[in-house]
Amino acid sequence: MALFDAWKRVAFDPQNQPVKHVWDEYLLKEKAVYENILENKITKVEGIIVELAEKFHLSNIQMCAFFDGIHECVDGLPEIGEIEDDTKIDIHIEFDRLYKQMVEYKADHLYSLKAWDGIFPAEKQKELYTEQKRSHTIVRNEAKIGRNDPCTCGSGKKYKKCCGVA
Repeated sequence: MALFDAWKRVAFDPQNQPVKHVWDEYLLKEKAVYENILENKITKVEGIIVELAEKFHLSNIQMCAFFDGIHECVDGLPEIGEIEDDTKIDIHIEFDRLYKQMVEYKADHLYSLKAWDGIFPAEKQKELYTEQKRSHTIVRNEAKIGRNDPCTCGSGKKYKKCCGVA
């Protein structure tokens, strides 16, 4: 059975709600893994899952959950649902991508780690934070059509009675 399926069975109840004590334990361990990676400036993680789990003091399913959390900011990671105990992992960590992903996921307990100070100065952290937050800002160049404005299709009707009907 794939490790991620095992993780989901342990970490979520039958109503798909997080199991608090499982997540509390995992989040503490996850934080320690990130602190280790940042403090030691680890940019390459390679090995099989069982070796990496032992190295980072996680269970095999927790190691898979960790890779699920990091998969969007690293290249070369196998499909999460296919990871087994003997799956070979060979990834390169780019700290700017990692930081931005933590901001994207609103993981302030991770992007505010003191260990980031050894990677980026405070100004760079602020720049990356702002850049990520602005990446989802939508700028509307055209004026918004009001409900009572004439419809843009040229029918002569009010927008709300024509193309603006929901």
